[in-house]
Amino acid sequence: MARSETISATEFKAKCLDILDRINRRELERVVVTKRSRVVAVLIPPEDEAAQVRRVHGFMRGTVVIPAGIDLTEPTIDEPLFAEQGKLHR
Repeated sequence: MARSETISATEFKAKCLDILDRINRRELERVVVTKRSRVVAVLIPPEDEAAQVRRVHGFMRGTVVIPAGIDLTEPTIDEPLFAEQGKLHR
């Protein structure tokens, strides 16, 4: 079971690579590093890649409602566009 640990900065410096490996293996869920009894860092494992993608892409999923009868592919203006004539500007 993953657990938390609090260690001094001196101990972290001496065991840094081992601590990072343990976090990576999910043996530790959190490591609090202190210096003179004050918290200076908190180490946690990164989210898995799928969770990161879900958080970034689609974070507003479910917050937009499109009313019935609205066709998002339908043109919004009736006048011709200049781009149809190969022009970028008027």
